[in-house]
Amino acid sequence: MVETIQWIDGAVVMIDQTRLPLHEEYVTCRTYQEVAAAIRDMIIRGAPAIGVAAAMGVALGLLQAGESDLDAQVEAICQTLGQTRPTAVNLFWAIGRMKRLYASLRGSPIAEIRRCLVAEAQIIREEDIAICRAIGRHGAELVPDHKTVLTHCNAGALATAGYGTALGVIRAAIAAGKQVDVFADETRPFLQGARLTVWELQQDGIPTTLITDNMAGHFMKAGRIGCVVVGADRIAANGDVANKVGTYSVAVLAKENGVPFFVAAPVSTLDLTLRSGDEIPIEQRAAAEVTHMFGHQVAPTGTAVQNPAFDVTPARYVSAIITENGVARAPYEESLQNMVR
Repeated sequence: MVETIQWIDGAVVMIDQTRLPLHEEYVTCRTYQEVAAAIRDMIIRGAPAIGVAAAMGVALGLLQAGESDLDAQVEAICQTLGQTRPTAVNLFWAIGRMKRLYASLRGSPIAEIRRCLVAEAQIIREEDIAICRAIGRHGAELVPDHKTVLTHCNAGALATAGYGTALGVIRAAIAAGKQVDVFADETRPFLQGARLTVWELQQDGIPTTLITDNMAGHFMKAGRIGCVVVGADRIAANGDVANKVGTYSVAVLAKENGVPFFVAAPVSTLDLTLRSGDEIPIEQRAAAEVTHMFGHQVAPTGTAVQNPAFDVTPARYVSAIITENGVARAPYEESLQNMVR
């Protein structure tokens, strides 16, 4: 299993996902500011992995904080990490969990506070792996045998602490004896499908075919796709799902062609404070990600660009939402509440 992120000798070590698939390199973050930069620059990405990184960033900040005015220092650390990427709710969930632990330890010796926060960050990492395996077990039953699974972006071990959400479902289905292969959308403009999903599945020996984003409808119409499984960065109370831009288009195509569309995500990705996906903030990224590919300009100089990192898939297109606590189906206002234990 890919080691996406680890705590090693008082530092946060993560695989550099901007260098994959040609170079398997690791980045060592020794300050919380470096963790924040790694999240912002997509050295680490994927909602659950971002959450783990944020927790470790808070712990790292406490290791280096002075003893005076600790509350203000913790607030600054959390604010810096929280400003990196606005859509993935796991980021804020993890920061909130670390802040609550800190608040419960206020007044304790600083050595004890540091020890507890480092331990909590490592617990969050281990919990994430266990959660992904549970998601896989619940989702494996939904995957049709002897069919192709289409996925968009990367919701695998690289997007989590390990095993993956959407790819965890695929891994679990194969482990259960089902004969399936995978079609991976390339996922423009950052090419997470081409660079990350294909690479990751190749490491496991899972048969994988790369297609461009605009080929999905063709293969669904041809009857090749048995189901679609994707991850999520935030899920509203009504079941609307924010995921990598292009997911909405895939969901509409799946509905048109009678292909089940499944979302695999931990309960920490649910944001039941939001009534619908209309309230989910959508990150806007740099124009150069669209006008350039790996440093090579592919559009005329001065081209106007829109580059939303995510889109929102309305709940009516979602066949089921797979969590570690079970499978939620419409009406999601009720079933998602039941997933929160």
